[in-house]
Amino acid sequence: MFTKTDEKYGYDGELGAIYSSDKTEFKVWAPEAAAARVQLYKSCRDETPYRRLPMEKGRDGVWRKTAFGDLNGTYYTYVMTYDGIEQEAVDIYARSAGVNGAMGMIIDTKACDPAGWDKQDYVKLEKYTDACIYELHVRDFSIDKSGNFCYKGRFLAFIEKGLVNAAGDSIGIDHIKELGVTHVHLMPCFDFSTVDESDVHRPQFNWGYDPQNYNVPEGSYSTDPFDGKARVAEFKRLVYALHKEGIGVVMDVVYNHTAATADSNFNKIYPKYYYRLWGENGEYFSNGSGCGNEFATERKMARKFIIDSLCYWAKEYKIDGFRFDLMGLYDKETLNLIAQKLKEINPNVLLYGEGWTGGDSPLEWDMRAMKLNARSTPDLAFFSDDFRDTVKGNNFENRDKGYVNGATGNEEYVKEVLCGRIPHPQIPNLTQFSWTDTPAQTVNYAEAHDNLTLWDKLYYTNSTDSIEKRIRMDKMAAAMVFLAQGIPFIQAGQEFLRSKPFPGGTAFDHNSYKSPDAINSLKWNRKSEYKDVFEYYKGLIAFRKAHSAFRMCDKDEIGEKMKYIDRLPQRVVGFVLYGDNEFEETVVFFNPNDCPVTLHAFGSYGVYIDGEKAGVVPMRTVEGDYEMDGLSTMVLGRVRADLSEEKVYDAPATD
Repeated sequence: MFTKTDEKYGYDGELGAIYSSDKTEFKVWAPEAAAARVQLYKSCRDETPYRRLPMEKGRDGVWRKTAFGDLNGTYYTYVMTYDGIEQEAVDIYARSAGVNGAMGMIIDTKACDPAGWDKQDYVKLEKYTDACIYELHVRDFSIDKSGNFCYKGRFLAFIEKGLVNAAGDSIGIDHIKELGVTHVHLMPCFDFSTVDESDVHRPQFNWGYDPQNYNVPEGSYSTDPFDGKARVAEFKRLVYALHKEGIGVVMDVVYNHTAATADSNFNKIYPKYYYRLWGENGEYFSNGSGCGNEFATERKMARKFIIDSLCYWAKEYKIDGFRFDLMGLYDKETLNLIAQKLKEINPNVLLYGEGWTGGDSPLEWDMRAMKLNARSTPDLAFFSDDFRDTVKGNNFENRDKGYVNGATGNEEYVKEVLCGRIPHPQIPNLTQFSWTDTPAQTVNYAEAHDNLTLWDKLYYTNSTDSIEKRIRMDKMAAAMVFLAQGIPFIQAGQEFLRSKPFPGGTAFDHNSYKSPDAINSLKWNRKSEYKDVFEYYKGLIAFRKAHSAFRMCDKDEIGEKMKYIDRLPQRVVGFVLYGDNEFEETVVFFNPNDCPVTLHAFGSYGVYIDGEKAGVVPMRTVEGDYEMDGLSTMVLGRVRADLSEEKVYDAPATD
């Protein structure tokens, strides 16, 4: 809800340090400040400014100052005065910064464009369900000794091509291209607070969910954190490198809270305005994020900041999509405006996030962008924790089992998540309990950066089973991700059984947000060690991309063309898809039992996916009775040319 300050001083113009070669105009919104000034520094190492420029306040609550001359590369801060107390703050709209984000930087961002930047564009995405998302941490990508990167832990590792691991298999950006995903989801790349950029050669790690300067790339990922131009130029080269391979870039953004609270830049510039507050007089910062504060997205200038920031990343860096952390702390109106503004820039933008909070919030329930309110934010997709927990077991109980690793009696839940949790005529429960009407709002996953990796979860739930048996469970979980209606999402390294063991190897890290590289880094030699798993994931992705029936968006179309098969053996779930671009019928089965089952096909079908392999070329054909292995997936396809009107797939009758 807008405050009286919003109504009186709400401002729609540009803010920040607006650069041109002959002058820079500084504009900061702080309607209740007693005074403000700009301080200019020649170096981010300087302790004393070389110029102090008093600012003048307008009736719109904006303090302004114009400094003439070319200030490109000059560092600056604001000094704000409230109640006779001066505090130095970094411009919340700063576009680059010095080391550790302690000073903003005036910058000519266009001078940081790589060659050919103006000729490349966003990656096209006709509909959300065409995406295959690959979540990746910049440092994890290249820091491990198993990868012979020159730019270890840096943005520029993404420009390195032709690299291989010890066994000669491709790694790095070539590996991502080979896998076939459409979008790389980069965990936070804006300037975060917990890594000391002044000593980047000292091993330090954080996921980055502690925002400091939202419009500034993280300095520890650059080759020179002391030069604010380096981080801008190098992040653009990362984006350009992925775009040249036809891969979109999704940026993980954390506008729901800031790392600091009372001493944050937001609070120094305008105390308490940008945060939600508890108490009769607003004396306490609310903590729906679990991180000490939560951003007041419903206030006009807070909302404006978020929208301005996202539009800046989309325009300046050509970011293809955004993933929102703790999206339940955003009000729905703000997110709908975000989608509207970003689609004006890029109609193919991909938007999704976590449809929950990290704690209680003063934001009213019906205003929250929660998963259960998904229908109110139609352009935003939500992580399906329903899918995750149904497939592998409760995410927060290490030994709780799901469909692929031994749970029984959850076949109906499996059917619910496979159709994207939308109303389906064969699943009465979804008439009442579905939370969306389109799988374009459903992000299906079995593993993400939070909690145990899928492989480690399978160790806890099935430690007495052989590695071979657990690999079959992993493959089935992956098949469910890529063969369900919705948007498939995997964590980097999942395709070669990523693991995060503590020393000793019998316990695993479920919250590695600041754990050392030894735990978090991608171990590129595992690609060769588990090459069959990599090839399986690669084949699943290729098959999904080749067949439109797995990428439907319309509820009525899915109800008509996705038919669940009755009378199957116990625990086996199967469905038929009609009207694919290539197949007249596509038949999918999941068998989580240890033992094989016998099925029956009326007609001849090619087998494209089984428990061992996956791809776009049939491995064999089946007709009549055939056997499906235990702990496996099976996908059958009959091409249009072979279709007989009298022959349609049927399931065997069972007693």
